[in-house]
Amino acid sequence: MTTTADDSPDRILLHTREIICKGYQRSDGLFDIEGRLQDLTNEPTDLPFHHLGPGGTIHDMRLVMTFDADMVIRHVTAQTATGASPFCAGAAPAYSALVGLTIASGFKQKLKAIVGGANGCTHMTELLERMASTAMQTIFSTYRTEATRRRAASAQREIAVRPWVIGTCHAYREDGEAVKLLWPQGLPKS
Repeated sequence: MTTTADDSPDRILLHTREIICKGYQRSDGLFDIEGRLQDLTNEPTDLPFHHLGPGGTIHDMRLVMTFDADMVIRHVTAQTATGASPFCAGAAPAYSALVGLTIASGFKQKLKAIVGGANGCTHMTELLERMASTAMQTIFSTYRTEATRRRAASAQREIAVRPWVIGTCHAYREDGEAVKLLWPQGLPKS
């Protein structure tokens, strides 16, 4: 059955979750990812510890994660401006335990082992998962920028995609067209 805009049911906005992550390259060679998670209610809401009017903020949490070019976390700052309870901010110090962790395969499992469940905050941990993806894209940005500069200096096209992306998704599957096009002579040796 096909639904068109004319026969769509009416909807009422009840809740909005906004997650914004921004990646920065620092002058000292490190990188920062700033992440913010907000939960906003469109309707009046009674929470166990307080009441919110329409448009109220249930959660407003921020994290800054500093990492190096090898994707090793060097520093994490966590802040809860608004939480569902007055006790939410107490989880923030736990995130400093992530220093030394590498953003790579298995990161989410290691993250949850350190700050999952009662060790941390569900919302901050979810935000950190998105920040890790943003960290990867931030590093890719530096590769693309470097490849563009080198390409401008020579007539040769350089691939901005690194071999470790192979097998990480459908598009870059080992037997896929993208890999065949980017590496026509075969996969790079590890």
